[in-house]
Amino acid sequence: MALNYKELLAQAEELDRQIAAARAIEAAAALADIKTRIAEFGFTVEDVFSEKKARKPRGRIGPTYRDPETGATWSGMGREPFWIKGKDRALFIVEAD
Repeated sequence: MALNYKELLAQAEELDRQIAAARAIEAAAALADIKTRIAEFGFTVEDVFSEKKARKPRGRIGPTYRDPETGATWSGMGREPFWIKGKDRALFIVEAD
């Protein structure tokens, strides 16, 4: 038996009510778990809601490669300069001080 439009709307309203009730119950349980864990580990507001992201440590700072003929340098980032293009980069590495 096919349901008519009004019956389907009534079912949709009932499902919406059930969805809202289930969400409220699950949200309350989740919040209680969060509060328990915060108390257990002693987290602060800054710990939980900090917007700072951990930065990856950067490698070497300054030039990585140097052209022995001209003294031109390249960090290894961006487009290869013509003096190193197609050559063995190991020959151009700048030694750390």
